[in-house]
Amino acid sequence: MFNDKQTQVLAYELDSSRIKSRQKGNITLSYLEGFDIIETANKIFGYGNWDYTISKLEQVSQEVNANQNNVICYKAIITVTVYDLHHAKHVSREDVGFGTGIAKILADAHENGAKEAVTDAIKRTLRSFGNQFGNSLYDKSRQHQNAPSQLPSQTQQQYQQTPQQTEPPQNTSQSTYSPQEYASLFNLGLQIVEQGNDIVVMGQDIFAKKDSIKACGFRWDGARKLWYKTLQQPQAA
Repeated sequence: MFNDKQTQVLAYELDSSRIKSRQKGNITLSYLEGFDIIETANKIFGYGNWDYTISKLEQVSQEVNANQNNVICYKAIITVTVYDLHHAKHVSREDVGFGTGIAKILADAHENGAKEAVTDAIKRTLRSFGNQFGNSLYDKSRQHQNAPSQLPSQTQQQYQQTPQQTEPPQNTSQSTYSPQEYASLFNLGLQIVEQGNDIVVMGQDIFAKKDSIKACGFRWDGARKLWYKTLQQPQAA
């Protein structure tokens, strides 16, 4: 179902810079934000290679607190489906999430509670795919906030590889960009190559994929006939 690159990335230790924390009573809870989870799924699985459906969304409770705010709790059941590159195979996972909406206006409390429940369910469902979706946060023996954010050198390779396509050269330790940022382009069979102070996009049918390339911040250079982005140079000590 998953190719070797996806399997490797899913098993990597979670980058501690992605972890957020909040207080709940006397307990500090570690978590990943909803947008971060969705962005990670897009990078690893590829845009269009995964989706989710809401199997159930129901109100669990409703009350008014001491501040005269409406407090509404929702429960959501989400099914996440991940496909291979050809959509010939897929795997589905399901989990439940809860959300609480607190607001003076009743409609706002409903909206906030429902959205939080759906987001929570998506996060809980995707965590079954490994560390990159926060599964390791449930291991209380790990000190994530102090964990190093360095990933193994294999992250210099692409997440996904189009069948029968030659794998691009691995970046050296002096590389000044992170290939993780451009996993969506790798998914399209494109390559990122360093040329001086720039990184350029190479591959077949580039113009048919220009929207995805532009979305990653690349610009078209008419003189050189290529899509490029200038690398940020390290600050002098």
